[in-house]
Amino acid sequence: MPSRRNRPPRHRPPHPRPPRIRPPNEGRHERRHPVPPHPPTATADGAGTAARAAELLHRLAGPAAEFHPGQLEAIESLVDHRRRVLVVQRTGWGKSAVYFLATRLLRDQGGGPTLLVSPLLALMRNQIEAAERIGLRAASLNSSNTDEWDVVEQEILDDGVDVLLISPERLNNPRFRANVLPHLVGTVGLLVIDEVHCISDWGHDFRPDYRRLARVLDRLPRGVPVLGCTATANDRVVADVEEQLGEGAVEIRGPLDRASLELDVLDLPGQADRLAWLATELPRLEGTGIVYCLTIADAGRVAAWLRSRGLAVLSYTGATEPGERLVAEDALRRNEVKALVATSALGMGYDKPDLGFVVHFQGPGSPIAYYQQVGRAGRALERARVVLLRGHEDRDIQDHFIRTAFPPREQAEQVIGLLEAAGGPVKITEIEAEVNVRRSRLEAMLKILDAEGAVERVGSAWQRTLAPWAYDDERVERVTAARRAEQEAMAAYGTEGTCLMRFLRAQLDDDAGAATDCGRCSTCRARADGPPPPPALDPDLVEAARAFLRGSPLAIEPRRQWPRDVPQARGNIAKELRLEDGRALCVLGDGGWGERVRAARVAGEAYDDRLVGGAVQAITSTWRPEPAPAWVTVVPGDGAAAAHLVDYAARLAEALGLAFVPALERTRAIQPQQRLHNSAQQVANLWGAFRAGDAVPDGPVLLVDDLVDSRWTLTVAGAALREAGAGPVHPFALAKSGGDT
Repeated sequence: MPSRRNRPPRHRPPHPRPPRIRPPNEGRHERRHPVPPHPPTATADGAGTAARAAELLHRLAGPAAEFHPGQLEAIESLVDHRRRVLVVQRTGWGKSAVYFLATRLLRDQGGGPTLLVSPLLALMRNQIEAAERIGLRAASLNSSNTDEWDVVEQEILDDGVDVLLISPERLNNPRFRANVLPHLVGTVGLLVIDEVHCISDWGHDFRPDYRRLARVLDRLPRGVPVLGCTATANDRVVADVEEQLGEGAVEIRGPLDRASLELDVLDLPGQADRLAWLATELPRLEGTGIVYCLTIADAGRVAAWLRSRGLAVLSYTGATEPGERLVAEDALRRNEVKALVATSALGMGYDKPDLGFVVHFQGPGSPIAYYQQVGRAGRALERARVVLLRGHEDRDIQDHFIRTAFPPREQAEQVIGLLEAAGGPVKITEIEAEVNVRRSRLEAMLKILDAEGAVERVGSAWQRTLAPWAYDDERVERVTAARRAEQEAMAAYGTEGTCLMRFLRAQLDDDAGAATDCGRCSTCRARADGPPPPPALDPDLVEAARAFLRGSPLAIEPRRQWPRDVPQARGNIAKELRLEDGRALCVLGDGGWGERVRAARVAGEAYDDRLVGGAVQAITSTWRPEPAPAWVTVVPGDGAAAAHLVDYAARLAEALGLAFVPALERTRAIQPQQRLHNSAQQVANLWGAFRAGDAVPDGPVLLVDDLVDSRWTLTVAGAALREAGAGPVHPFALAKSGGDT
């Protein structure tokens, strides 16, 4: 008999509690988009639909498969009554079975193809394989298969595709809107919106591109059924989604308990402690799983640490190349690695029924987001371990996500004003030159304004539309307040003596979860058996983890091109002026040297000798720059902080046995770079602000700064040194400003 972790997925018997099926308009206010009356359908025999659906279910999931409560009701609502249906069911309930079986039944009646809008490529790949089991021809148009678009588009026009899977971003692709969408809107037999909570401002994972679905819904022909699916929607999100689906929407909502999950919370504020826990406990956890981190940088560090301890893990983040993502997904699916160390990039859509555990290295800012991520585990297992390791940096990272969810009023109005004044398309680099906003934030802002109809893309540029627009302060304030409330709820998780699963279900407004303890989580076990002892961490392993964090300097990659819209600095940076590869000792505030660097900066104190020793170790043992530096200099600044940096660089030079030469001086006042948020603004601020003296040594130099973010300060200062005759410039910073998210 195969071990539990290798058994094939099994379909659980129906849950004893029936789902809540809310008829249209029960307890709901008037909707903005009424659904037209439904025409007569080809199938009026519900019994016939049920029998055929059961036959297809066996082909899809095996001869022993039975419908879960609510599945058949959803199928009949779509096929026999052509309704708009919202399904809120736990992860693993079988939402994909509903839309594939409904598609097959509708196609058998002569209906048009299904358009399935899904947020992740991982889901698309899984769905295409599943659809083929019941004879459905599924295809996808996405960023990873551009070489197939011509063929797929022609198959759609020839009615050769039963299910077309697209991301919401595809709805704004000019080619798709011109060549495919008009045909689909006129012929579609079923519209499926997966992870439909992304439509709502109130959802934990709102995505602006989902807003475009409202236009698609309004343009659908009369009587086209619509299915929205999610596992993570509380009452507020449900009401918002139903309003957007339109009057007449049917809600099918089931209990959200996950009987296989054993939830636990451990407060381990220091990163070294959490790394030690992972290295100790991961080999003991049954099966394979996921370790979630909040940032790209932390995911890379955690994965590197676990590999250094002999564990087979891979990193999976938003920065991972599509091909590498496929490799990582398949490796975990085939149990070839113990875990993927991932950000939220691995979330909705990844399907591995026998996933044995989910561990969070840091806590997300929402209980609902947390429920969604832990729901990856234990779908076809009797037992799966779920552990939240709470860290001291969690709140800072959560705060970043909350602050950056909406563009500030001033920036949004400035962008709108710039486009209105231009009277035509404006390139994004031209916007950057005028508006002090980071490129990633600008792109996100334009996407939001586009979804709101205020701007539109024209090739690689943007222009103002004729639609009226005003910044919605009330919306920003209410959604931000909701995010803060979710953050506080997540901080309370595991601290109040409440059953952990009951707590999560209550956050999702699951009626059955409001008064039912799971009996499995650490809180329930402590109530029965007494509180467990704190985790016993090997002090030597904790120290090894701390040494790992301190001994892993981070790369500073040289800039190779000046910003396009800074008149003084355009084009490639000449090779003879370019920096060499550099290093930063830590991320500011991380569990290695970062806490010590931040403490000194906050207190306005000198950097202590341990940071000198850490830098010497990193430079001479880990980095070993070539050609080796012959002298040390420093980026000049103002005030006490600059004096502390000069003192640190001089002590570092002495420890390295090199001469310290303060070769650079400031020629004028500049704004703090932290206040400037894109390359055009930052370079314009720095240009001509540094001058090298007449007696610059000609050998390779170590250029020291305290904090690195955009790399432009080091780039401009390094170019000034090279122009004055210095040799290759190796940049070194005490800290990077923060991990990528």
